[in-house]
Amino acid sequence: MTFIQELSYRGLVQDSIPGTEEQLEKELTKAYIGFDPTGDSLHIGSLVPIILLIHLQKAGHKPFVLVGGATGMIGDPSGKSEERNLLSLEDIKKNQLGIQKQLEKFLDFDTERENGAVMVNNYDWFQSFSFLDFARDIGKHITVNYMMAKDSVKKRLETGMSFTEFTYQLIQGYDFYHLYKEEGIQLQMGGSDQWGNIVTGTELIRKKLQGDAFAFTAPLIKKADGGKFGKTEDGNIWLDPEKTSPYKFYQFWLNTSDEDAEKYIKIFTFLPKEEIESLIISHKEAPHQRELQKKLASEVTALVHSKADVDFALRASQILFGKNTADELVALNEKELLTIMDGVPTLLLDRSILETGIDIVKFLVDTEIYPSKNEAKKMTQGGAVSINKVKVNDIGFNLDIKSLLADRYILVQKGKKHYYLIKTQ
Repeated sequence: MTFIQELSYRGLVQDSIPGTEEQLEKELTKAYIGFDPTGDSLHIGSLVPIILLIHLQKAGHKPFVLVGGATGMIGDPSGKSEERNLLSLEDIKKNQLGIQKQLEKFLDFDTERENGAVMVNNYDWFQSFSFLDFARDIGKHITVNYMMAKDSVKKRLETGMSFTEFTYQLIQGYDFYHLYKEEGIQLQMGGSDQWGNIVTGTELIRKKLQGDAFAFTAPLIKKADGGKFGKTEDGNIWLDPEKTSPYKFYQFWLNTSDEDAEKYIKIFTFLPKEEIESLIISHKEAPHQRELQKKLASEVTALVHSKADVDFALRASQILFGKNTADELVALNEKELLTIMDGVPTLLLDRSILETGIDIVKFLVDTEIYPSKNEAKKMTQGGAVSINKVKVNDIGFNLDIKSLLADRYILVQKGKKHYYLIKTQ
């Protein structure tokens, strides 16, 4: 398959300028994608452009990563219902460093390599560009009618749009023009919401340089149920392990629906077509085994984090949901334990109580896991209570300092699904 055919199979091509595929097949092509430095970490919404760049480099082409130091100070109106807060130059520099560090994990930036990746910042060429020069040299080539016709503008007319945001497409268009002229970049890629901004660049290149530039966009990722991809009750799923733990990251992909998993396995992994098709067939024969979700979660977690993080996620899932895992639970350190228990309700207990010892019934009432001694006694005797993954049905059972995990915690399981992490203080 050609580069574009490969991406098309994976559902990564929506719109393209005629001649784009031919250009990519003809010679090594320099191409870029822009990232706005709105935070010091990218989230999984940024994975598609990252994966496009990885595919590009794997195909022998030269990827450029543009960090929008200048455009980040304005804010892209594409897909936005309201104007976002403007960032300071200091914040942008901090965010740029965070993003650069993350992207170095996915792309080879070796300067000795012919198609080694390159990172650029549009603030470098905009910082000394005066408004008058920009209006005279760039603004005169693009009509207001042309700019008003763009979806990113039309969708905002009802709610209002500042002149600052209105100029965004001109600034992004100039980025393409500058990179075409100075670096020989002929192709810009991005999400489908960027199409209007991208073709503004190709229009500038055509009018000012009489040059041919190319573009293609990938569809915006949507969930089958209509929900927003990459969003959970807790917010974004980040690529930074300090913001979203690799275990939680793994669980996000593991919990995708069958329909989404079949789509995501093509988009977010680099598995060959034959293996993907085999996985889909196998999954449909036994969907309860969730083979597709397990493979998806393993591949994407290994890509973004590491194989060791995948192994820990599998181990953590076994500890939490498996049987006879008390020994493995005891062996966890505090960081590992809290990673696994992320999202589990945490209750507080005075450590001195454990120094003298406390019976199971009083413990369950004092921590408010059960509202009364009668219910705590009944449920314990009925086998509904486990302490540190060990079932307790003897109401004479006592907890003490030796019951602590990582010298600070006790894990209580009520029934099959309800967990509580007791933290001593």
